[in-house]
Amino acid sequence: MDRKVYIDAYLNETSRIAESINKDDIAALMSMLEEVKSIGGRLFILGVGGSAANASHAVNDFRKIAGIEAYAPSDNVSELTARTNDEGWDTVFFEWLKTSRLNSKDMLLILSVGGGAEHASPNIARAIDYAKQCGARIGGIVSRDGGYTKKHADVCVMVPVVSESRITPHAEGWQGVIWHLVANGI
Repeated sequence: MDRKVYIDAYLNETSRIAESINKDDIAALMSMLEEVKSIGGRLFILGVGGSAANASHAVNDFRKIAGIEAYAPSDNVSELTARTNDEGWDTVFFEWLKTSRLNSKDMLLILSVGGGAEHASPNIARAIDYAKQCGARIGGIVSRDGGYTKKHADVCVMVPVVSESRITPHAEGWQGVIWHLVANGI
């Protein structure tokens, strides 16, 4: 493929996402985070794969810029892999949140391409179920059809699918755009 054609296509897709993303959902996510901050709640950011790396970066921004106590379970690779080995991949976030005493003042922020499901990222689905039991708020930045996160979150920002072949790079790239927008705007 011609590089200029590829670059133009990618940037055109990025522009289409910027034009069509639901700004009301972003504003609702900002409001939810402001509420969590005002009551002294904590923010737990969950992601797998590239979204786990985004979760780590987002924790920094929400702590340093927005002044919200924030954590990413995937930052503790020793605990993550021990739990995976001993208890199974599907329980790693749920058990981590249990030990962290997740409560109704807290919030989960899911960063995921597909939003989690029983067959893909079941650890996200289990964490969402646990957060619901605890009365914690749930937000998400996801793509595709939104998966489990879209069905169960209080607020879910959907990254529109503009190219079937580039869902993942757009979803993960836009996670960064949105969390930077939010962390700097609250």
